[in-house]
Amino acid sequence: MDWTHYRFRTLWSLPAPPATVYQVLERPEDYPRWWPQVREVHRVDDTTGLIRIRSLLPYDMTFTVREASRDPAAGVLEVRMSGDIEGRARWTVAPAERGCRVRYDQVVDVRKPLLRRFAVPGRPVFRLNHRLMMRSGRRGLRAYLAAV
Repeated sequence: MDWTHYRFRTLWSLPAPPATVYQVLERPEDYPRWWPQVREVHRVDDTTGLIRIRSLLPYDMTFTVREASRDPAAGVLEVRMSGDIEGRARWTVAPAERGCRVRYDQVVDVRKPLLRRFAVPGRPVFRLNHRLMMRSGRRGLRAYLAAV
């Protein structure tokens, strides 16, 4: 097993139309407004940006994201990442009974030396850190959608 390889899947139910949620998710430069752990997003060009995140644990992760797929009709946004983490992430937004269902899939390899050094003993804590970040993202997005 490669202890620095991670697969995450997160599901969010949101009381908002899928198109509205998709429009918010396709603007990563606005993520810091509603997602506290997304500390900075700097656009490089129309399809590339630099992101810095920090969750509960005392370390930042910085990586470049490049758009891989954007399909509003299917509700899909996918990026490739390189830097402290390398891999891909995909948002899928679909209609649900009371708004929409958002699925976030991420497959990454950790490249940050500190996290690689503690890969085996730290793995459960790193996974928990990710879960907490995603939970905070859902809360922040719900509040943001309610305010706009």
